[in-house]
Amino acid sequence: MGELEREWASEVAQKIMKKERAVARRNVGRIPYTAGADHRFNDQVGGGIGWWTNGFWGGMEWQLWNACHEDVFRENAIFTEEQMDAVFMDYNAMDHDSGFRWLPTAVANFRLFGGRKSRNRGLLAAANLAGRFNGNGNFIRAWNDWGDGRDTTGWAIIDCMMNLPLLYWASKELGDPRFRRIAMAHADTAAKSFIREDGSVRHIVEFNPETGEYLREHGGQGMGEGSSWTRGQSWALYGFTLSFHHAREKRYLDVACKVADAFVKSVPKSGLIPVDFDQPDEVKWQDGTAAAIAACGLLTLADELEGMAAEKQGGEERIPSYRQTAIKLLRALDEKNCDYDPEHDELLTKCSAAYHDGKHDFPIIYGDYYFIEAIWKLTGQELFLW
Repeated sequence: MGELEREWASEVAQKIMKKERAVARRNVGRIPYTAGADHRFNDQVGGGIGWWTNGFWGGMEWQLWNACHEDVFRENAIFTEEQMDAVFMDYNAMDHDSGFRWLPTAVANFRLFGGRKSRNRGLLAAANLAGRFNGNGNFIRAWNDWGDGRDTTGWAIIDCMMNLPLLYWASKELGDPRFRRIAMAHADTAAKSFIREDGSVRHIVEFNPETGEYLREHGGQGMGEGSSWTRGQSWALYGFTLSFHHAREKRYLDVACKVADAFVKSVPKSGLIPVDFDQPDEVKWQDGTAAAIAACGLLTLADELEGMAAEKQGGEERIPSYRQTAIKLLRALDEKNCDYDPEHDELLTKCSAAYHDGKHDFPIIYGDYYFIEAIWKLTGQELFLW
């Protein structure tokens, strides 16, 4: 990264800190997901405590605390962690997204301070995630019963690649290889069944839960079957990079590069990422979350490749492209998709949950989280949570 990029990243970090100090103080005792027209975050405490995104507010607060050690960020993060204890008693809420919820909260707290309760929460979450493993098909089941008649027993999703680091952590923490083996078995199945020849990614794959046979893909949150949902692409990019980071198996690095190459090739000149790379030109919906996640993945992947190059194992030719693309994505977000007004809660303004939703271009908390993580990677302030 050149001097101009360092200066830019430092300026963005300063804008983030100025804004987020006010946001943190204004949202004490809350766990946000999105913001409305009044620019105020909603609150997931209580009826929405089982929602899959609830760990990102805590993770965001830990990242901010790591940069300045101000008490309000630590207190908000701990509040989030403690509130989510209720989720352990809700079967349907305990799905495949345990990593998203407890890595940025309980496990982060344990890594920083070594608390027994935080360790216990992380291990409970990891054990539950491991219990979702289907040994017939070597995959981790996604959701539980949705109550709408659909049988999701054999469904797995690409998002789960980002939850596997919880299993790698538990395996190392306990000295128990079971968790690592489950994580790697799922990663191997994902590499085989989710990644297409051109490097694009399926969102949902349905297996026969009795035999493990691949049955079909589902369009999921993308435009449809066969399309390239951009956030799914970014989950795969970052997720396989993290499996390589923890397992040190080069096959995961190779998959991460394959997905990254396809993503980089598809980035528009504007650097603004659509909801689906295959959406029609007249559809202008953006997903800032996909851009921020991909930037984190590309920067981490470049670092891993740099380590490989230092060991004379190759891969260095991709490093400049990955880093330059990450900075392009982050610059586009900074210039066109960020609200730095301290009186407004949201940071990223144009995100989308799913292509076929009725609402687009709105704030989502994990967009804010990953944008901060990516900028912190560039400034050296990052607390590694995964």
